[in-house]
Amino acid sequence: MASKNEANKGLIEKINSVEKEQSRTFSNTQKILLTTDGSITAILDVLYGKITLTTLEQHFEKATESTSEYVNVEVGDEINYREVIMHKDDKPLIYALSYVPLKRVSNEIREDLIRADIPIGRILKSYQIESRREINNIYLEKPNETLKNLFKTDEDMLARDYVIINNNDILMWIKEVFPISSFTKI
Repeated sequence: MASKNEANKGLIEKINSVEKEQSRTFSNTQKILLTTDGSITAILDVLYGKITLTTLEQHFEKATESTSEYVNVEVGDEINYREVIMHKDDKPLIYALSYVPLKRVSNEIREDLIRADIPIGRILKSYQIESRREINNIYLEKPNETLKNLFKTDEDMLARDYVIINNNDILMWIKEVFPISSFTKI
């Protein structure tokens, strides 16, 4: 086990590994967005002023073999599937996909997830949910058609996925993605 002084060593090693694979150095802002264990929404609000969120797709579905592993539930349990884009005015900033096991959230949180374009960070804060984020992966991926259309590019995307944990249960699994050329000058 790493010493308490090396708690972020694994994240730094992941960033270094992706940088080495790509023969490039990421900006400090990119590194912060990929490694933060806090709210991405709060960081974007500081960088750009209050950002907005648009829900692209949201529905309830039964957990599949893979999604049940992401959120540690039984296959067939009901989860909320949500795709959003965080943006400032017309500029897309970050695409996010989330899976939320419905049995672990209150009716109020469930309603906010499905009814309103509210970032998860703001939802957790408004209900004063004590939680922590554990980053699973930091990586580069090729964009799918959705990402190409949203960001108007076919360049590689920086991505990370993580879980939000509350009372030792996975409350949410989230994947966040942005073009490799984003956040290089801010």
